[in-house]
Amino acid sequence: MATDDDFLFPYCDDVSKYERLAKIGQGTFGEVFKARHRQTKKLVALKKILMDNEKEGFPITALREIKILQLLKHENVINLIEICKTKTKTEGSKGAPATFYLVFDFCEHDLAGLLSNINVKFSLAEIKKALKQLFEGLFYIHSNKILHRDMKASNILITKDGKLKLADFGLARAFSSSSKSNKYTNRVVTLWYRPPELLLGERNYGPSVDLWGAGCIMAEMWTRSPILQGSTDQTQLSLISQLCGSICPEVWPGVEKLELFNKLELLKGQKRRVKERLSGYVRDSYALDLLDRLLCLDPNKRIDTDSALNHDFFWSEPMPGDLGKMLSQHSTSMFEYLAPPRRPRQPNHPAPGNHPKPHTNQDGQYHDRVF
Repeated sequence: MATDDDFLFPYCDDVSKYERLAKIGQGTFGEVFKARHRQTKKLVALKKILMDNEKEGFPITALREIKILQLLKHENVINLIEICKTKTKTEGSKGAPATFYLVFDFCEHDLAGLLSNINVKFSLAEIKKALKQLFEGLFYIHSNKILHRDMKASNILITKDGKLKLADFGLARAFSSSSKSNKYTNRVVTLWYRPPELLLGERNYGPSVDLWGAGCIMAEMWTRSPILQGSTDQTQLSLISQLCGSICPEVWPGVEKLELFNKLELLKGQKRRVKERLSGYVRDSYALDLLDRLLCLDPNKRIDTDSALNHDFFWSEPMPGDLGKMLSQHSTSMFEYLAPPRRPRQPNHPAPGNHPKPHTNQDGQYHDRVF
């Protein structure tokens, strides 16, 4: 007898047509595996869907992710090939319910994995090419009224021939730019990449939340380590203030109206030091200017994707160059999940390439630090 799963997804193939090769990801979203189609030999990534509460049916978050991924078709957005499932239990059996998998094109690396490897060296032209593709992906999803809401280096995938893909749309959602009364959750975006407006309780937000994360990722291309590593919302805001200046109505009109503005301790008297602090890593003046515009406290003044793509950084020498040649020197896949844990460096003694894995450090076992 057919199960509820069969009625929900009647055309889902059996996942057994893929051979699992290795686990390449783990997080609150579940597990991701590298796999190969048994007949065609095509490599894919299998993302297991967590069935948090089977009694309530198929997870609404997974349905939202599937719907968004079916809408988005772009060379800089991960491609959803199909949805597969394990064989369902038959009537009267006590077997496990079906497990569902999202099947994606396989990408050999994620950006966090590449940056954690000191032997991977990006030239300025290659950094420009990676970031140009990042902003082109963001421009596309924002044009389609989708917010990613989980921008971080481990969610940026790169193929062996240098194609960059935005991935993990588990927290993504559609947005409306016309309504002044949108009420989205502010409990999104991994802490180290979370913009100040979300930390202060803003629930009516738009694409600028993704641009803050893009700025953090851009800086990471040079520092090789997440630049704002707080363990709580409070400490994250303090690190942001130390880099971007004090959060106050003078630089961010209306910030005092945000729910948590008077409930959290905000540092006073901090000067903006984005260019100053990053200039030791980033030698390109156009790059520093774009970083400064991305890491803008006021989301209404933060640069958007269209303006970012038209910034002089992408239109000055050296021009964006192919990533494939450099990546061809590395035959092993690099993912954050597979990277060895690294000891934290001292805040005043940066050592590019030697940084702890973000998901371990966010538990607060290391000191909060800016770069």
